[in-house]
Amino acid sequence: MDRELVDHYLSDSSRRGGAPDGAFNGSAGGAPCGDLIRISLVVLDGAVVSATYEAEGCAASRAAAAAVAERVEGRPVLEAALVGPGEIAEALGGLAASHLHSADLAADALHRALSGLARSGEAIAAAPAGRDGSAGERVLVALSGGVDSAVAALLERERGAEVVAVTLKLWADQATDGERSCCSPEAVLRARRLAHSLGIPHLTLDLRPEFRRGVVQPFIDGYAAGRTPNPCVLCNGEVRIDAMIALAGRAGAASLATGHYARIRDDSQGPLLAAAADERKDQTYMLAALAPESLARLRFPLGELTKPEVRALAEAKGLEVAGRAESQDLCFLAGQGKRGFLRRHAGLGERRGEIVDRDGAVVGAHGGQHQFTVGQRRGVGVAADEPLYVLGTDAASNRVTVGPRSALMTDRIELAGARLHRGAERVNAVRLRYHAPKRACRLEGPADGEATIAMAEPADRAAPGQLACLMDDDVVVGHGTIR
Repeated sequence: MDRELVDHYLSDSSRRGGAPDGAFNGSAGGAPCGDLIRISLVVLDGAVVSATYEAEGCAASRAAAAAVAERVEGRPVLEAALVGPGEIAEALGGLAASHLHSADLAADALHRALSGLARSGEAIAAAPAGRDGSAGERVLVALSGGVDSAVAALLERERGAEVVAVTLKLWADQATDGERSCCSPEAVLRARRLAHSLGIPHLTLDLRPEFRRGVVQPFIDGYAAGRTPNPCVLCNGEVRIDAMIALAGRAGAASLATGHYARIRDDSQGPLLAAAADERKDQTYMLAALAPESLARLRFPLGELTKPEVRALAEAKGLEVAGRAESQDLCFLAGQGKRGFLRRHAGLGERRGEIVDRDGAVVGAHGGQHQFTVGQRRGVGVAADEPLYVLGTDAASNRVTVGPRSALMTDRIELAGARLHRGAERVNAVRLRYHAPKRACRLEGPADGEATIAMAEPADRAAPGQLACLMDDDVVVGHGTIR
């Protein structure tokens, strides 16, 4: 730490003070370190026209706050989004290990203020201009901090696009393992470090209220009512993708790129979702609720690649996340599991009930119908001559009905909330579960959102509440919810 530089920042009071009217504010620190920093930004036409700060604690933290305010004032927002702890520490002449937390706090405060801007709906940046004066291309990349999104960002930059990264903050819970979640506060910090290591501006979009209302609450309500909801489908189709597309527009980006394994195909009537080249990683099922209008603004750079190829690219570029393990699909369950989550957040604890066979005869007991889903075998806990599967659950009576696998078979599946992007005659296959094989079928309806899937051959019934992905070969042409 250079004492002269620190004294300079401590003595300069031009930016010290409370938050101006209309400022975006971010704070970091407090217990246990005792240092507290607040950064306030006034933004106009994509630039930080005023940056002020308030700070309490050690000299290094107070100087770091002043350095951040000086660093970002007068700069475009996307340049301010490049500032991280390293640049702050450098402004102070370098920091000893015992004072590095000061740079971390100042960076966190800055990026929380920028997060307020990202959530506000206000413009962040104009579209870029090319070297010849024509319009350039900027792409917003959804960066989770994992290998897939990191390689997606690199591929977008390598094709010549200007890349800006965004990470979603969707869930914060002390019982959740933030290191295994793709949208936790820990994931935000990890993704920001990754973006800055690649020289990419980073924004955080906080959608916790929308996620709780649009994803977590339906998950809780579904299990309480005896259904098996599909939170990832809801999240992609109704919460996060469209919010990031809107942010892309405000950041002057022509499109949003993600690390999903999927492709987009235009059949002359517009864009449709298509299966990825890597069948084992294909994620079209989880993206099936996206509207064609959203697909028109999306890019999937990994659609033609396999997972091993993606990891090889990451290793070749020296990315520290090249060997990072996959994050858990249900981010808000990471580290605690479904039962623990429902007990803590919905009060759905042990509730003794009966397990009955198809004739209604009691054959066992269970701890709550919400712990079971149609098609489940493991955990039934009833001895029988042949394996027993869950055939149905009843929330009102708290009963679980079991039977042989043959009783799961059906050739007709009723849908609610069916939505088609093309005519019903285009539907020739359906996927009933994530990574389940496609099955030949035809669609009867829909009328008033209700439809029936007529299977070419009987298949295991899927749980009520799950998505049915309606396909024309490998192209998604609609979806509905299994009744």
